[in-house]
Order: sequence, then C-alpha cells, then structure tokens
Amino acid sequence: MPIVPATADKLKLAAAIQAAMLVTSGMKLGLGTGSTSSRLIEVLGERVQAGLEFVCVPTSEATRKQALAAGLRLTTLDETPHLDLTIDGADEIDPILTLIKGGGGALLREKIVATASDRMIVIADVSKKVQMLGKFPLPVEVVPFGVTSTRNMVAAMVREIGCEGTIRTRLMKDGKPFVTENGNLILDCSFGRIAEPFELAAALRIIPGVVEHGLFIGLCDQALIAGPGGVEDIHAPDLG
Repeated sequence: MPIVPATADKLKLAAAIQAAMLVTSGMKLGLGTGSTSSRLIEVLGERVQAGLEFVCVPTSEATRKQALAAGLRLTTLDETPHLDLTIDGADEIDPILTLIKGGGGALLREKIVATASDRMIVIADVSKKVQMLGKFPLPVEVVPFGVTSTRNMVAAMVREIGCEGTIRTRLMKDGKPFVTENGNLILDCSFGRIAEPFELAAALRIIPGVVEHGLFIGLCDQALIAGPGGVEDIHAPDLG
C-alpha cells in the first residue's frame, strides 16, 4: 500500500527528529535540500532555540532561506571547507546505501557538500528504500551548450552497459527548461533498473557535457529510514 502524503510527512519528521539528535554543539554541518531536509531544519531550529550552537552549509537557496528563518548560523564551504557531517534526503536508497539524488535539482551542490564531510547521513521515509536503483529517474546535470549532443551521447554510452529508457530535459510547469542554481540543465534518465551503478557512474563521468550525476556511491555512511514500525538505522557495509 502506498504511503499517503500525511503519513509520509509524519515519517519524514520521525527520521528528521532522530537525525537532529546526532548534531552536537560546535559541529560543522551540511544541510541537504528537499522535503525531508526541510523537516530537519524545523527540528534543528527548535534545538537552536534550546541553546545548541553549530554552523551549517546549505546546499540550495531554498535551504539557505529556511535555515536563516529558523535561526541557524550559516557558513560557506569557502569559509568552512571541511564539515563534520552532512544530513540530506534521497530519492532512492539501495541495500548498501548507494543513492539516487537530485529530484530537487541540487545534486551538484549536495554532492560537493557531502564529499567535504566526514560523514553523510540520509533521512527518508520507507518509500525511498529499494532493492535496485532506477525506478526514480536518474538526474544528470549538463551544461546548456550542445545539450542535444550531450543527451545523445548519454543515451549511447549508457546503452553499452545495459541501461535504456527515456532521457528528457527537465522542464518547469510553464514548459521552460529547469535551470539549476549553477546555471545548468538536468536530464532525467528513466532507466527502470540500474543493475551496475558503478559502471553507469563511470560512463557518465567521461562525457564532456556532463557536469555531475545523481548517483551517490560510497558517500552515505548511515540511513535513518522511517516506517510504520519506527525508524530503521542502517549503516553502510565496509566494502574496503
């Protein structure tokens, strides 16, 4: 049975509350973008009002505005290039905590911030937990110049590793192309299943027009996934 919006929101809040308890005084924190991260900011705002002190690097303008309104202290990666922890949401989470992210369009900044952090924790409701990635379209951020050529090259490269499906330039409700805060476009790749995310990431990486992709591999250390029975705490396996 699918999770209805009201229930999903409660589950996101449950995961956010548990994650917020892992934020300690003096911490340098990366803040993700999206509906679950929004609930986290609300909870962190309450903890700041209670006396907790830490600084945050937001991954989008929406996150920055909400964090300021909630009373959180902000910094930038230029001012604070090394972070203790990033807490973010995800569009899909597989059993070894490989992620698809970028549904909100902030995947590039989210990956930069996560990479600059000692640890990354993902918070989500149980609907984001999957056995294999790919039902959610994989976002690929590309430069506007030559986007048709880049899209064709993406299709050709991924076909060689068994990924096929519709690749569309993301549009806004008015039909105009969605433009990221970095001035780029997003290709949403509906592959249905991604059996080899490592190979797919490697293939996308060598295409000149591709800026970044929404596969987060080896970045997520822990996931707090809220379901009807409570919050499941999952740790990434040691693949080394």
